[in-house]
Amino acid sequence: MQPHQRHRATGNRSRFDARRTPISSWLGVLAGFGPEIVKHARGNEAAYPIAVHIHAAITVGWLALLTSQTWLIRKRELRLHGKWGKVGALLAVAVVVAGFWAALAFEKAAMSTPVRRPHFLAIEWSNVIEFAGLAAAAIIARNRPSEHKRLILLATLSLTPAAFNRAVGKPFIHPLLGSGIGQTWVQIFSLTDLMVLGIGLYDWRTRGRVHPAWAIGALWILTGQLTACWLFYSPAWKATAAFILRSW
Repeated sequence: MQPHQRHRATGNRSRFDARRTPISSWLGVLAGFGPEIVKHARGNEAAYPIAVHIHAAITVGWLALLTSQTWLIRKRELRLHGKWGKVGALLAVAVVVAGFWAALAFEKAAMSTPVRRPHFLAIEWSNVIEFAGLAAAAIIARNRPSEHKRLILLATLSLTPAAFNRAVGKPFIHPLLGSGIGQTWVQIFSLTDLMVLGIGLYDWRTRGRVHPAWAIGALWILTGQLTACWLFYSPAWKATAAFILRSW
C-alpha cells in the first residue's frame, strides 16, 4: 500500500461514526419507557402531569433531530445541517426547561402517595444539568466539528439514565446490589457510562488517544452523577427537596 493510500485508509477508519449513539438512545428509551407506558395505559393509575407529557415529547423531538442531523452529516448536507442546528439550540433550551418542570411536577404529585421520594430530584435534575452544560458547550464549539459532535452525543447520553434504570437498573441491578451511594450509581448510571466509555475507547482505538472534548465531557457527567448519588442519601437534601416541592 502506498503512503497516501495508507493515510486515506486510516482517516476513514478513524472517522467518528456518530450514528451509534442515537440508535442506542432510541433503544434505551423504547426499552425503558415502552412497557411502563403500556402498563400505565392499561391500569387505573392517575394520569401523569401534563409536564411529563410535554417533557417526553420534547425529548423524543431531540432524539429525532439528532438522528436526522447525523444523517445530514453523512450525506454532507452541511448547510442544511447548520440550519437545523439553530432549531436544535432552541430545542436544547426546551429540553432543559421541560426537564426541570417535569421532575418538579412528577415528584410533587408523588408527595401525597406512599411512594413519595423528594430526594430523587437530585437524580433527575443532575441529568438536566449535565445536558445543559454539554449542549451549551456543543453550541459554542459548533465550528469545531470534532468537539461539537462528541459534546452533542454526550449531552444526549446524559438524558438516558432514566430509561436504562427502568429497563435494567431497577428490575435487575437493584435486587442484587441493594442501596448505597455506589450501588445507586451502578443501578442508575452504569449503562449510560458504558456508552460514554465506548466513545472514548473508539477514539483511543482509531486515533491513538482520547479526544479532549470527550475527556472533559465524560468527567462532567461522572461528577454530576456522583454528586446526585451523594445528595440522594443526604438528610439535608431530602429536607430541602421536600421544602422545594411543598413550595412548588
